[in-house]
Amino acid sequence: MKIHEYQAKQILSKYGVAIPKGEVADTPEKVYEIAKNIGGKVVLKAQIHAGGRGKAGGIKLAENPEEARKVAEHMIGMKLVTHQTGPKGKVVRKLLVEEALEIERELYIGIVIDRSKERPVVMASTEGGVEIEKVAEEKPELIFKEYVNPATGFLPFQARKLAFKLGLKGETFKLGVKFINSLYNAFQATDASLAEINPLIITKNGSVLALDAKMNFDDNALFRHPEIVEMRDIHEEEPLEVEASKYNLSYIKLDGNVGCMVNGAGLAMATMDIIMHAGGMPANFLDVGGGASEEAVKNAFKILVSDPNVKAALINIFGGIVRCDRVARGIVNAAKEVKLTIPMVVRLEGTNVKEGKDILEKSGLQFHVANTMKEAAEKVVSLIK
Repeated sequence: MKIHEYQAKQILSKYGVAIPKGEVADTPEKVYEIAKNIGGKVVLKAQIHAGGRGKAGGIKLAENPEEARKVAEHMIGMKLVTHQTGPKGKVVRKLLVEEALEIERELYIGIVIDRSKERPVVMASTEGGVEIEKVAEEKPELIFKEYVNPATGFLPFQARKLAFKLGLKGETFKLGVKFINSLYNAFQATDASLAEINPLIITKNGSVLALDAKMNFDDNALFRHPEIVEMRDIHEEEPLEVEASKYNLSYIKLDGNVGCMVNGAGLAMATMDIIMHAGGMPANFLDVGGGASEEAVKNAFKILVSDPNVKAALINIFGGIVRCDRVARGIVNAAKEVKLTIPMVVRLEGTNVKEGKDILEKSGLQFHVANTMKEAAEKVVSLIK
């Protein structure tokens, strides 16, 4: 789960992470009030779930409250297109209004889970304010890493080591160590999968602050954090993904035109691979789960065909826990309700496969039944071509 910058800063501040003075607003009048309370110059930052806001015009400086209101009138409601939003862009509904600071240095600090080492890694770099992926590619020696042993946690010497490598000194060094420790505490306590401060700034007076903040969370741990769940902004999510989440379906929209519905994540990945091998491009990842009910299959089917980019669909089911006849009934019932208009290839295998195929054949609907994954993939691609 992703949240906005202002929400990430609210969480981080609770754990002692220093942030600039600011508030969020959704009207120009509210922006004016916040700017007036802050006093002096302010920065208006568009709140969307995407990076690259500055280059796209989503971050503006205002000299006074009146100018802040005028800038807000233009920004609120605008469609912001960045390298991460795609050509569709995202509508700006809220602005974070913060004090403008005199910046001495821009650094980077981030925490993620390194799955190859099965532990968190705290990363720091002197190259802040730019894409960390670019730094990793061009100057990997400037990214410093400290891996966290799950048995001991993040140790004090590791924070000091990173602060030394960032070139911090004196009182700023102490503030930097505190900042890094506080960030890790927030990461661990909230079951985050990512906590990234880019840039981490050193001001003219030596303060250490999170100028920007990004946090993502492990969906499987959200039941422990209802306060974080309340921060979800469905306007920032793909509508079909939001709909799928209502039925506990694993759905991710992709850029292709071949719809996929599969039971089991491993089989779903293999199905997507074989579609691409046959010359097609998957339009989604859709896993109905190993024990999918007839109702779940029906809901998944409706979501699958409601994507206008889908020109043909492949349903690939291996009946283990779930029976093929149950899946077939769900497919038939859903196809009748939505009035199927695209070619549909179905490959069933496993428990009650014969009964499942009989249901499809007797449905009176034009399903293309395949016996193997290879045959199914080639058939669905040929139907589009």
